[in-house]
Amino acid sequence: MADLVVPALGESITEAVVSRWLKNVGDAVAQDEPVVDLETDKITVQLPSPVAGTLTNRTVAEGATVKVGDVVGFVVAGTVAARPPVAAPVAVAAPVAVAAPVAVAVAVAAPVAAPAPAPAAAIDEDALLRLPPSQRRLARERGELPHDVPAAPPPRASAPPAPPPTIHPGDEVVTMSPLRKRIAERLVQAQHESASLTTFNEVDMTAVMELRAKHKDAFEKAHGVKLGFMSFFVKACVSAAKAFPGINAEVAGDQIIYKKHYDFGIAVQTPKGLVVPVLRGCDGLDFAGVERGIAALADKARTGKLAIADLTGGTFSISNGGIYGSMMSTPLLNYPQTGILGMHNIVKRPMVVGDAIAIRPVMYLALTYDHRVVDGREAVSFLVAVKDRLEAPDRLLLGL
Repeated sequence: MADLVVPALGESITEAVVSRWLKNVGDAVAQDEPVVDLETDKITVQLPSPVAGTLTNRTVAEGATVKVGDVVGFVVAGTVAARPPVAAPVAVAAPVAVAAPVAVAVAVAAPVAAPAPAPAAAIDEDALLRLPPSQRRLARERGELPHDVPAAPPPRASAPPAPPPTIHPGDEVVTMSPLRKRIAERLVQAQHESASLTTFNEVDMTAVMELRAKHKDAFEKAHGVKLGFMSFFVKACVSAAKAFPGINAEVAGDQIIYKKHYDFGIAVQTPKGLVVPVLRGCDGLDFAGVERGIAALADKARTGKLAIADLTGGTFSISNGGIYGSMMSTPLLNYPQTGILGMHNIVKRPMVVGDAIAIRPVMYLALTYDHRVVDGREAVSFLVAVKDRLEAPDRLLLGL
């Protein structure tokens, strides 16, 4: 009989939720065939059967939290066993730990110590801390407090507990998934541990849209992938980040790490929430390489096949709320990164072109940055550099 054991799930991940059993008790399973989905705070992984045989027991129910090393079921190797006539055994929330034998401590008599000298008169430490440093030193030397010790401040009243939420009939209450809880924690962390600020600009997408329309069919035929807008933005951000390196950086304690590699997180919406897989080496990719890399990451995200390595180590992020119709937003930093670009929908708007009014496809851009590293001049200049490269995309093709 082989155990189905929760494997190591990656650095800092110690538990998961059994999100879905793929096999019922009595079902035949092949070796390495997925048996159960485990959802962590970052990814969903499938636990395969170590042997070919029959699933004979499921020791945890869907929705239960398990830890690395826990046994969640058993597979009997060999021929398929008959399905048991009774229902599957009652699910246990977690394996029951067997108590270890109680160790009996043997007391050993210690040698009798010599009588200690009588202690000095105790000084009220709370009152001592209310004195200035010079008086505090004298009080310790004399063993007594002066007569004019400042009065202690009244105790601060504790905040009343938050009232429980009001749940009306018909309301649906759903427990946060590990992924959703982790997203919430990271967003709150970004708000508390960085000095984030957002700056905005607009970009005339005429040149990009004309270039894309002109070459998209030939591009897809030559490279086997569609030419989207994201490759233009990735290449524009790489070029601008090289000119303004604070955007591609990280704060570590009292140090700033200016990254010389360009591994961009590309936000992808999945049925379980927003994830930001990392497209690595963006500076060394051409347009086709960027499009292929993004398509591969998006497919892995939608099918739940992202690995821990796909989600860590990003140096900058790009989020495209425009695909959902967003006109303007203030994206939140993907901590500890110092910059994130928000793309939005493309809308025809009147613009001044030369000395005339023309209708142009316009996108609003938003850059959120960590003000501890990036000042306003650098942030605005970065966004203007992105705008300039998108409005003249031939600069990207020439590496300018």
